[in-house]
Amino acid sequence: MTGWRLAWRIARRELHARFRGLRLLLVCLFLGVGALAAIGSLTQAISGELAARGRVILGGDVEFAVSQRGPTAEERAAISELGSLSETIRLQSMAIRDTPAGPRTVPVELKAVDAAYPLYGALTLTDGRAVRAPAATQVYIAPALVDRLGVRAGETLRFGNARFTVGGIIATEPDRLGEGFTLGPVAILSNDGMARTGLIQPGSLYETKIRVRMTGGDPADAADAIKAEFPLGGWETRTRDRAAPGASRFIGRMGQFLTLVGLAALIIAGIGVGNGVAAYLAARRGGIATLKVLGATSGLIARVYLLQIVAVASIGIAAGLAVGVGAVPAIVWLAGDVLPVAPQFAVHPLPLALAAAYGLLIALAFAAPPLVAASEVPAAGLLRGLFDQRRPALRKVVPWMAAAGAALVALAVATSRDPLFSAGFLAAAAGVLLLLAGFGWLVRRTAARAPRPRRPLFRLAIAGLHRPGARTTTLVVALGLGLTLFVLLAAIRTSLDANIQRSVPERAPSLFALDVPRDREAEFRATIAAVEPRATVRTVPALRGTITGYGDTRVADLEELPEGAWALRGERGLTYAATPPPGSSVVEGRWWPADYAGPPLVSIDAELARILDLKIGDPLTYTVLGVERRATVASFRRIDWDTMGFNFVMVFSPTALSNVPHNLAATVDLPDGGEPAVMQALLPRFPSVSLIEVGGVIAQVRDIVSQMATAIAAAASIAILAGIAVLIGAITAARETRTYDSVILKTLGATRAQILGAQAIEYALLSAALAAVALALGMAGAWYVMTQIFEFDWLPDYPTVLATLAAGAGLTMTIGLLGALPILAARPARALREL
Repeated sequence: MTGWRLAWRIARRELHARFRGLRLLLVCLFLGVGALAAIGSLTQAISGELAARGRVILGGDVEFAVSQRGPTAEERAAISELGSLSETIRLQSMAIRDTPAGPRTVPVELKAVDAAYPLYGALTLTDGRAVRAPAATQVYIAPALVDRLGVRAGETLRFGNARFTVGGIIATEPDRLGEGFTLGPVAILSNDGMARTGLIQPGSLYETKIRVRMTGGDPADAADAIKAEFPLGGWETRTRDRAAPGASRFIGRMGQFLTLVGLAALIIAGIGVGNGVAAYLAARRGGIATLKVLGATSGLIARVYLLQIVAVASIGIAAGLAVGVGAVPAIVWLAGDVLPVAPQFAVHPLPLALAAAYGLLIALAFAAPPLVAASEVPAAGLLRGLFDQRRPALRKVVPWMAAAGAALVALAVATSRDPLFSAGFLAAAAGVLLLLAGFGWLVRRTAARAPRPRRPLFRLAIAGLHRPGARTTTLVVALGLGLTLFVLLAAIRTSLDANIQRSVPERAPSLFALDVPRDREAEFRATIAAVEPRATVRTVPALRGTITGYGDTRVADLEELPEGAWALRGERGLTYAATPPPGSSVVEGRWWPADYAGPPLVSIDAELARILDLKIGDPLTYTVLGVERRATVASFRRIDWDTMGFNFVMVFSPTALSNVPHNLAATVDLPDGGEPAVMQALLPRFPSVSLIEVGGVIAQVRDIVSQMATAIAAAASIAILAGIAVLIGAITAARETRTYDSVILKTLGATRAQILGAQAIEYALLSAALAAVALALGMAGAWYVMTQIFEFDWLPDYPTVLATLAAGAGLTMTIGLLGALPILAARPARALREL
């Protein structure tokens, strides 16, 4: 009668229907599992939607893209053998609306489509029509363009040298997500309409895309075959399973980060689980003693309460899973257009199973010490009230916790996109917990050896830190985690805000200009100077090209790109210069002379050179307009990317690119408010030039960063709630001992105010001692998130961080004192009979 069957009968009869005593366990697991289930379900839902809609998002089964040219007859013939084709052209332009007060302009992404567009999905307008390419004199525009220009269907807009009638407002553009980030709303023309604008000239920066609806075969094989047949064509390819790689990477990385944050919240909640179980078992001391007197073994006791814990944990986990599933449509509704796609409601078993496994492993790991301690204490010791002073044998606790911990780490690493990062994150979390536990031991030992103050309340407060049964270590861990999370969140948020508000606006030019004719540069500068003599104009040659080889390595032969070698992925911006560009400094090698006329040379970003293991004198091969060229590495540069000017990874000597058809790009620095006048002066003379107000770009970046900060804050808030639950658990676990101290002090004549004052001093001492530790841990974590994960500058607002730390300390003290109120209400006679 000592097996699991008997244990379950006893556990079922003793377990209270309202889970009295185990509610903290329920809440902690509910918070942690719910957060993990919601994050995992949302990530998988978005990823699944991206995969399911791959053809529509991409616009075909496979896509071929190239800059500054269209396909040759041979290339078109080869691609057409794969299936049905649709060709589109994209370029940055200006939408102009003429008004009595003068022209109004908005930068747009001008997109020309053919009669076959779209191959998948439907291009629909707000009036309900599903359409193809517009007529040569018509244009379809995005709703954002309607808002910015106040234009309506039937009215006229200018693009380049031609006027177009607005034929409709776009409701759905099927391949919008696959087009990526744009500097303005879209306007769709026909190919004939694009020809009327005169915007495409030799050297213009535009992109041609050919989408294919395949009749059979594997899209990846087809893409590889075309690239192998035309290795110098500079074609970038995408297939339907990688329709939106940027969105997929962002969702995957953010999902991984939020999952790890949720896992950290669950680990924090695990401490609350341990505290809650310890408090529950302390309250069940009489029942445990009775069972032992009646002959129950330690094994039976352990089984009884293990089954109770598993039963309650299962309910908490199930509730968390239910909330996690239900949270996905709510998040999608609240996020609106922030998410790349709006996934349909569905239950995703894998993230739910992972969240449940994490929750159960956490519960088992942290419930082990109090459970073993309860089963090992003799009946006489339990009846004497010594339960809280008995420590479990390490030989029985360590294997249990080690097994659960190993399973937890193995599960996290095995299911992560980046196992090394996940392992490091978990190791850091464990290190923080060990550090706080060690600091708690140090506080207790220091309090025991400190001289006794003369004032009674201070003496009681210090004695409370080291007296028998004191849970100082647990309180230190709980308070330390809470304060660390407050600092972490404040530092991340203020640093994100500062990156936008301080760094970008101070250094950004007023205007960007694209496709400035090279032979009219002097006229371009003179036009600006006539309107605003204080303007500063900087021009650079602007081309697009692809790195095909470096050193002895051909990019096509690489099975996988080196970590961080993003410059090898597709086309990059290219330029040439006689002198080092502003914002760059040569750190190795030499810059070519201003009048250099020898073989082509190139200066490379020092970080990229390190990643590719390039040396001075190594060759670099690249293609421009389908022609492969070769240059020698002459120097490495350190680039200041924060200037928001023209920062090129590769800068060539003039002999490398000056004979290639190209235009110029320009930055224009103006006094405040000078943009409209300059734009109005330039547009009539340079209709093909695209002018972009940097303020609008900064606003888009600010929105993206703000959304990122909101996601981080939401995830951190779950961790903070878990930290508060830990603190409540620590207070609950120590309630019995504090009640005993309180009634003894009351018997000796102490007032409630004096008892409460002693506890307030105790919490104040702990908060003061922990402030420096929490500040250091929180700032270190925030620095890593900002600089290593999101690659932003480290710009925290220290006064705000310190104020948040003080507010967090005040909040934790308030929670601690509120937890003391039931203790003050205990009646001495009754409490002494029960203890």
